[in-house]
Amino acid sequence: MPDPRRLVIWRHGRTQWNAEQRFQGQTDVDLDEVGVAQAERAAGMLATLRPSLIVSSDLSRARNTAEPLARLLGMGVEEDVDLRETFAGSWEGLTRAELEQLPGPSIAEWAVHSNIRPGVTGETRLEVASRMVAAVERALVRVPDGGCLVVVTHGGAARAGIGALLGLPPEHWAMLGVLSNASWSVLLESRRGDHGGPPWRLAEYNAGTLPEPALADDR
Repeated sequence: MPDPRRLVIWRHGRTQWNAEQRFQGQTDVDLDEVGVAQAERAAGMLATLRPSLIVSSDLSRARNTAEPLARLLGMGVEEDVDLRETFAGSWEGLTRAELEQLPGPSIAEWAVHSNIRPGVTGETRLEVASRMVAAVERALVRVPDGGCLVVVTHGGAARAGIGALLGLPPEHWAMLGVLSNASWSVLLESRRGDHGGPPWRLAEYNAGTLPEPALADDR
């Protein structure tokens, strides 16, 4: 039997908007000084997994989280726009306090439902999960048996993607905790996938977090 592949889904480091509890969505906000340090620290640990491929969202905060790992390993970073965070329409740029005052579906309702469009024109969680899974599957084609794929993405996109990859019903995705900045989750290829079961199993979730607080849009 071939060795199972490992999938690491890594959230970007902190940004100033994270610190301000401001909804980022697909707005291209870069890492702050704390985020840069978080990425460097995490890279030192993830390098021990000897990734076969590193693929990142094209947004600056994800790409610049991936770069320290790539430098340590002498590798490049590929970009895939399908790894972007949820597009959130008019919610982007607003603080959590401001969002809680808006009419219509609340941010709390959005956080636990898969079919609500944030900011009226934003993406549903189902749409985000679909493109996340597609991006992962495209990259996995080039990862050998026993290899490791590192995907650098965003908190909400990561949770939706992980829920879908594990075969969890969408109404249960909110059971996955908020991913902390520069923390990661590890999925292992499952033999049960050959017999109708989910193709992945969760080995680690939100690794590397403590004592860092979780600052995210979808708490």
